[in-house]
Amino acid sequence: MSTPAPSSALPLAWRGLVDDAAIFPPGDAPLAKAAEAHVARRSQPYGDLVGTFVAKDTDLPALKATPLALSVVVTGGAGGIAGLASLARRLHIAVEGVEIALRDPGDPVGAARRVGAAVDAARAEGQLDDHVPVYVEIPVDCAPGAWLAAADEVAAREFRLKFRTGGLEAAAFPSAAALAGCIDASLDRETPFKCTAGLHRAVRHTGADDGFEHHGFLNLLVATRLAFDGATPDDVAGVLERRDGDALAAEARDLDLGGARRWFTSFGSCSVDEPLDDLVRLGLV
Repeated sequence: MSTPAPSSALPLAWRGLVDDAAIFPPGDAPLAKAAEAHVARRSQPYGDLVGTFVAKDTDLPALKATPLALSVVVTGGAGGIAGLASLARRLHIAVEGVEIALRDPGDPVGAARRVGAAVDAARAEGQLDDHVPVYVEIPVDCAPGAWLAAADEVAAREFRLKFRTGGLEAAAFPSAAALAGCIDASLDRETPFKCTAGLHRAVRHTGADDGFEHHGFLNLLVATRLAFDGATPDDVAGVLERRDGDALAAEARDLDLGGARRWFTSFGSCSVDEPLDDLVRLGLV
């Protein structure tokens, strides 16, 4: 059981930072149990830390009676956006975010345009509110130039980017240099981003169970702040590789991390307790 933060009014840097992705691997919590736990967390002393509840579009019918603010992962490509928006409207479900992975690494720009057209249609039909952010995950295995061109398309649509920072295999964890490049690309386009997977702990570490090199969400937030302030991608990569949590926390206290949240909006985690435990241990909440 996690030790709660001493106050429900957390600093801006931590409010809504952790999107509750308990139903996704490796947590794999049952949907009903995860939804019930999420509602309970929102009323706890550390409730400000928790952002949206992340669910798949196929989960919506089972969540119709649950008072949740949802970030919905589209499972069927751009063609699934209209159905998601229509179903959520009929079920009176509050969609606070839409997340979609582009499916065509050979033509990510075309895939991003198809997402844009689907979102435009859903908004024009009154099915999806204009204020709902759309997060687009560009395939990491497409050519670098195509990736950047797709990021241009995402930025032009005023969508947001989504970066995968971990998974069930070592290859799912990007290098510090690759992640620094993603941060740089986002800031260069003035495009906010969120992250998903692998960020349960605040500080970079080697996983005790899997042996993988895990990024830390505090590293990422500090790196985003420094990148915005003009740090080079190499310097940003260096911050992402730091493992001294106490030193990193000391630096974090002197930075405007609340301002960095304009860009690094949140991360999805199957655990809320682990991020909170680290913030308490480091004296940041």
